[in-house]
Amino acid sequence: MASVVWYVCLAGLLVAVSGQIVDDCVLVGGEKKSDVDVAILAKLAPLKNKRFEAKVEEGSDTYVYTFVVCGRVITNNTSTNEGLLQTKVNSKDSSVIGRINETHVISGSDWILLSYRGGDKYDSHCGSEPRTAMIMISCTKNTLADGFMVIKEERSKSTECFYLFEMDSSVACPPEESHLSAGSILLIVFAVLVALYLIGGFVYQRFVVGAKGMEQFPNITFWQEFGNLVADGCDFVCRSRPRSADTAYRGVGDDQLAEEPEERDDHLLPM
Repeated sequence: MASVVWYVCLAGLLVAVSGQIVDDCVLVGGEKKSDVDVAILAKLAPLKNKRFEAKVEEGSDTYVYTFVVCGRVITNNTSTNEGLLQTKVNSKDSSVIGRINETHVISGSDWILLSYRGGDKYDSHCGSEPRTAMIMISCTKNTLADGFMVIKEERSKSTECFYLFEMDSSVACPPEESHLSAGSILLIVFAVLVALYLIGGFVYQRFVVGAKGMEQFPNITFWQEFGNLVADGCDFVCRSRPRSADTAYRGVGDDQLAEEPEERDDHLLPM
């Protein structure tokens, strides 16, 4: 449920900026699009009309696959809504693999699968059904789009054949969530308040009061007295012994070396 709400919010934001991407890619199943589909197409907005090419060699033949995100490969009047085109090198042969007017999109936590259906029909295999292009867009941060390549062509079945491509893009990555804790938020708010106090107090003291020098600091007298109180408190708590206390051991001074008074023993002499 939370993911659906996020898709709806994202769709409202991105479609307002680049809403044409929803109009160019016509989804299979009718003109009405679900909120989830609109959100996925909106995520692809940064890739709109960008062209990508991949070459594949099959024996002596070389094929070039041209892919445009929600845009036409051929832009002249002969365009038939081709979103992915296969062209044979050194030949005029080309085949439309998928068209943007038959688009299907699904997505996961870190991928988007964009499908173009309604391509040119196979000649004999796959029941002569229309071709389908499936482009797997995987999450790769720090790159808008890169690594477009052909993975395989599945045409050994009688039906439901497809061409599979892949590419890397940051548009498929989930939004990064903030990991700030409550303590970090409080520290940021505190730092902002301190900065506002210092800047606002400095401006007031300088331009209103007309203070100069250190007097420009807001409430300078209070902070000086507060600093003195803090210093006194630290001195009282951290002092190892009172400064006025007498030493435990007294040294030997001159007064202790004075001559002892002479004892008289006259009373011991015989009379």
